[in-house]
Amino acid sequence: MATFQTLSPILQALLGTLFTWFLTALGASTVFLTREVSRKLLDTMLGFAAGVMIAASYWSLLAPAIEMAEEGPLPAWVPAAVGFLLGGFFLRGVDYLLPHLHRGEAHPEGMKTTWQRITLLVLAITLHNFPEGLAVGVAFGALASGVPSATLSGAIALALGIGIQNFPEGMAVSMPLRREGYPIFKSFWYGQLSGVVEPIAGVLGAAAVLLMRPILPYALAFAAGAMIFVVAEDLLPEAEGGGNTHLATLGVMLGFTVMMILDVALG
Repeated sequence: MATFQTLSPILQALLGTLFTWFLTALGASTVFLTREVSRKLLDTMLGFAAGVMIAASYWSLLAPAIEMAEEGPLPAWVPAAVGFLLGGFFLRGVDYLLPHLHRGEAHPEGMKTTWQRITLLVLAITLHNFPEGLAVGVAFGALASGVPSATLSGAIALALGIGIQNFPEGMAVSMPLRREGYPIFKSFWYGQLSGVVEPIAGVLGAAAVLLMRPILPYALAFAAGAMIFVVAEDLLPEAEGGGNTHLATLGVMLGFTVMMILDVALG
């Protein structure tokens, strides 16, 4: 921990998001062990991922954003509300423009394209992994701000929570591809590829905060809004789409609790 503390926030963000990508790849690697995973288990794990993201959005992002905004000239809720909504609107705009295909849907969203179905599927997951990497990057970048709520242990807790919920997301990409007849290595490759964007987003988030300190409350809230958009747009509909609503809800409760414990205990 002492050695990690001496690193620059950008390098810390890179290492944190490389960890979250690794757990995405680890989840995708389960395709080497089995061709099929129980839909009940997968829906529970997707619900768990949603719960982690909901808890992280508040404890690791919105709450620090509000605390930091109390030092500024505007009411503390303004940066949090503006940043949160901008995060959701940004992802909706990208959703509208970038061609992608959600799992379980027959028709792609975004601009018309001739890209293959597998490319559109991976783009959808990659798009929704971006705010996770951004959130971790902003959390590490905030360490240089001197705000008491921005702690190294809190940023590590966020990276750990995001990493844990990335495991079922990696499975949710590689397993359906394998089930549809894709080769085992290709299924794994596309599963882990969906998480590669997180280190890129993490470095960008940390760098933006370091270069523009006044935007920090907005950046934290922006990441929170983008994550909640992913939960509502992608994770919850997919977790409940298989008819296992009660298990998915249980997963949400467990994920929220685990992330809350991580953040309060380590933050």
